Amino acid sequence: MKKYKVNVNGTVYEITLEVCEADDVTASSPSAPATVPAPAAAPASAAAPAGGETVSCPMPGTILAVNVANGSAVKKGDVLFVLEAMKMENEIMSPCDGTVSGLSVTKGASVDTGATLCVIA
Repeated sequence: MKKYKVNVNGTVYEITLEVCEADDVTASSPSAPATVPAPAAAPASAAAPAGGETVSCPMPGTILAVNVANGSAVKKGDVLFVLEAMKMENEIMSPCDGTVSGLSVTKGASVDTGATLCVIA
């Protein structure tokens, strides 16, 4: 253990750091940003086709970009929308392969948590 004194904005703090050997530290590669799973589907305002998967909004915000249109073919992980929430841009990704139908938002639209963004059949 090593002790240090650190001055932060005129306040002196005493900290203790543990010295580790290289063997004790596990190296990890930087991972991709975690995606937020969509909450359970709220009742869809647009009728979802049988077997279709509803893409819901995970948090309230504003749609900055709509990267798909009705009839677009998408793969799992494709970015469908960019949502601005809490001054951060969040990518809403496709949960499955399929074709977009029931697109219910446009660029600049304000959305609430659980709002249906589109349906993928």
